[in-house]
Amino acid sequence: MSVALPDAERLYDALARELRPIVTPATGMIGIQTGGAWVAERLHRDLGLAIPLGTLNISFYRDDYASSGLHANVRPSQIPFDVNGRRIVLVDDVLFTGRTVRGAMNELFDYGRPESISLAVLADRGGRELPIAAQFVGATVAVPPGAKLDLRRDDAGRLSLHLEAGG
Repeated sequence: MSVALPDAERLYDALARELRPIVTPATGMIGIQTGGAWVAERLHRDLGLAIPLGTLNISFYRDDYASSGLHANVRPSQIPFDVNGRRIVLVDDVLFTGRTVRGAMNELFDYGRPESISLAVLADRGGRELPIAAQFVGATVAVPPGAKLDLRRDDAGRLSLHLEAGG
């Protein structure tokens, strides 16, 4: 598949610029494992957030759990702060159908009731099946039907986007 994809590092920079004016010392940030957690780790550090970073593993909250089962390398969710009454920035790598974000919000509400949840994504590829929208987006990326947009991180922590068959 030869489609020109944007530089993920540039998308990251754009997303960080968008988020900088809205985060406060009391903002909680939570990354959706795995790619969203990678992006959230960097944003958390670069934006200088004081509240510890949280991560969500939505494996048990997926609406396809019965058919897809549990992946072998599942890491538990960790939210090391009280979400009640807190403004939360939920971070994911690629927004597609909206089902991952729905699962993340379902799990997040098991931890409490936030004041608000804003969604920040590195790339929005369209194709929504649920009424979910990101408030902060690195870029909208056109992806061929049937392809999967995948975020990868190298040993130095640099991010890159790749297309894979299936989707």
